[in-house]
Amino acid sequence: MGRKDASATGVPVEQYRKQIGKQDYKKTKSVLKATRLKAEAKKNNSGFRDAFLVIAAIALFVLCIYAFFYLNLSTELNLDGDED
Repeated sequence: MGRKDASATGVPVEQYRKQIGKQDYKKTKSVLKATRLKAEAKKNNSGFRDAFLVIAAIALFVLCIYAFFYLNLSTELNLDGDED
């Protein structure tokens, strides 16, 4: 069976975790609130950026199609003008 001494090797790790946990309590409420608001603002901001990127991609796609047809028709018109 296991010994009680074997669990003593994990004690420093648990103490370290407790120290890290205590550091959050040392922060004031205003600092924690500011951090939370900053994270929420960053989360909401990414939604607008994603929407803008989708709209820009669609506009670029439509522009490429327009350019393809414009160049295709302009070369056909030049060929018709060369026959005169």
